[in-house]
Amino acid sequence: MGKTQELGQDAEGRAVSLLTGHGLTLVARNYRCRGGEIDLVMRDGGHLVFVEVRYRSHAKFGGALASVDARKRQRLVHAAQHYLVRYGWRGPCRFDVVGFDPRHEGQWIRDAFAV
Repeated sequence: MGKTQELGQDAEGRAVSLLTGHGLTLVARNYRCRGGEIDLVMRDGGHLVFVEVRYRSHAKFGGALASVDARKRQRLVHAAQHYLVRYGWRGPCRFDVVGFDPRHEGQWIRDAFAV
């Protein structure tokens, strides 16, 4: 595993700790399908939460949170739709983003974007 992958795995672990500390429950990590991946799938009460975890070693270009652009959102939505069909989830869901960069250690945006 390369350094970038190690940093990503570390950020995902810290995101799990942050979110479980706020009462969410981990359902799955690194759910992949053709055309997309979801870093974390969590439960928040009756909601299924698809979480994108971003790590940036510098805050250039807006930092970690700003790196979730329209193309990335489209890939997340695609993977989430695949997950929902595969597991038959019919309840409410949302997309959250957790970002780590030098200025923001674990910034969590609930309901980061709508579909």
